[in-house]
Amino acid sequence: MRLPLLALLTRGPAHGYELKQDLEKLLGAAYPQPNIGQVYVTLGRLEKSGLIDGVDVEQSGRPNKRTYRLTDAGREAVLAWFEETADEPRVRDEFFMKLALAPESGLADPIALINRQRRQYLNTMRELSRLAASEDRDNKVSQLLIEGAMLHLQADLDWLERCQEELE
Repeated sequence: MRLPLLALLTRGPAHGYELKQDLEKLLGAAYPQPNIGQVYVTLGRLEKSGLIDGVDVEQSGRPNKRTYRLTDAGREAVLAWFEETADEPRVRDEFFMKLALAPESGLADPIALINRQRRQYLNTMRELSRLAASEDRDNKVSQLLIEGAMLHLQADLDWLERCQEELE
């Protein structure tokens, strides 16, 4: 949450609710919607760390709102983030751990685990297909996010087939 909020602030000052709405609009319904409390807690931490500055803006008849702007240190953090590559291999996959430990524990059948996980992936694939059909076609970011999730699911389904072949 930290770096996406910083990246949004590169466009100019904004308040927390505005940033939440911008993330939702950009990423669409497929991406887990940020909690407004989480947004404001993160903004507070970013301010304490010197990556953003906050200013209270008076509003007539309403409580003041806090608007945030990126500092030079914040801009450097965003630049560094864009330069980093994403290296997140899925070797710490919880399902794989269950699959590996099921025979050791004697409490679960590995093939039953695979079948249950396959059903879950297929249900998720159907939900994503419905979401893709209902999302705004002009929101390319959201469409790409959905497509990427579906491709990952297909790879996971293929891997489950491989696991079943090896374990039967």
